[in-house]
Amino acid sequence: MGSVEPYETRSGRRYRVRYRDPDRRSIERAGFRTKDEAQTYLAEKTVEIKRGEYVDPRTAVVTVGSLGPEWIAGQSHLKPSSLRPLEIAWRIHVEPKWGARRVGDIRHSQVQAWVTALALKKGATTVLRAHGVLAGILDVATRDRRISSNPARGVNLPRKTRKPRHYLTVEQIEAVAEAAGERRALVLLLAYTGLRWGEATALRVRHFDWGRRRLLVEENAVRVGTAIVVGTPKSHSARTVPVPRFLVDELAQLCEGKARDHLLFGDGISHVRAVYGRNPWIDVAVRAAQAVDPGIPRVTVHDLRHTAASLAVSAGANVKAVQRMLGHASASMTLDTYADLFDDDLDAVSGALDDLRARRVVGLLWGEGSAGQV
Repeated sequence: MGSVEPYETRSGRRYRVRYRDPDRRSIERAGFRTKDEAQTYLAEKTVEIKRGEYVDPRTAVVTVGSLGPEWIAGQSHLKPSSLRPLEIAWRIHVEPKWGARRVGDIRHSQVQAWVTALALKKGATTVLRAHGVLAGILDVATRDRRISSNPARGVNLPRKTRKPRHYLTVEQIEAVAEAAGERRALVLLLAYTGLRWGEATALRVRHFDWGRRRLLVEENAVRVGTAIVVGTPKSHSARTVPVPRFLVDELAQLCEGKARDHLLFGDGISHVRAVYGRNPWIDVAVRAAQAVDPGIPRVTVHDLRHTAASLAVSAGANVKAVQRMLGHASASMTLDTYADLFDDDLDAVSGALDDLRARRVVGLLWGEGSAGQV
C-alpha cells in the first residue's frame, strides 16, 4: 500500500512516507523523526482509505475565508430576518478571527478558547450564533472530505437564560391600551390574539372576516436593517386567528375608507414600524398606565403575545388551540414555551387521581369489582 524510506538531513535521519490515494495519485509526507512514527502514519492512512474515510491533506489548505461566503450563500432558504444575523456574525466575529486560517490547521482547543473569550464580552445569543457560523462552515469542509472531523463540534457553549415573562391582566391591558392613544386597537389585538408584531402590522383589510370574527394571517412584515421585508409568517404557513367580539368594532373602524388591499393599521400604504432606541411608544404607554396603576409591570410588545397565551390558557383553551392561535409549529413547542402557564393542569391531574382512587376504594368496600380492575 505504501512505503517508509529514510533520508538524511542536517538535523539527522528522518523518514518519508509514500502511498497512493483512492484516485491512485502518489502522496508523499516527509519529516517523521522515527521509523515507528512514519509506519503508524502509513497504517492510519491505509485504514482510512479502506474504510472510505480518507482525506486528501492537500484539500485541507483551503481557508475559512474562502468557504465562508459560499456557506452564507447556501443559507438563502432562511428568511431575511434570520439570514441577516448570520451575515453580521460572519463579518464581525468569524471572518476576522478565522478567515485566514486553513481548515486543516484548526484545532478543537483553539475553537474552545475563542468561544470562552467571546463569552466574556458578548451575550450567549451572540456567542452561539458566531459559533454556529464557524461550525456550519467546517461541517461543509468535513462533508467535502477536506478534514476528517469538525473541530468546532463538542465545545462547551454558554447557555441562554430565559428572560422572565410578564403577563398583563385584563385590567392592565385596558390601561396600557388607553395610554397608547392611536395604537389602542393594535395593543388590544396583540394582547388578545397573540399575533407577532410583524404579523399584526402586515394585516390587510381583506384579511379581516367580520362575519366569522376571524383574521387570516398570511403575511409577516419584518424590519431587516432599515427596510421592511414582507414574507410568510414564521411557520411558513397561513393560519386563521379568532377575534374577540368586543374587538370587532375597533377593527372595523380601521377599515373605513380603505381598499381591500390596504394595510389595516396605519395609513394603509406603509407598514407601521416598531420604534426602538430611546423612548419607544410601548414604554411611553406603559409608564403612563403605571402612573395610574403602579402594579403594571414593564412590558415589551412581545410580552403582549405572552399575555394572549396566558389569557387563552386561563380561559380554558387546550394546548392545541393555543398552538394554532400562536402559530407554533407543534403543541410540544407551545408546552415548552409556556410550561409555566400549565402548572394548574398538574393540580387537576392530582385531583383527578384522588377522585379515581376514592371512587375505587368505595366500590371495593361495597363489594363492587376486584382490586385488579380499574
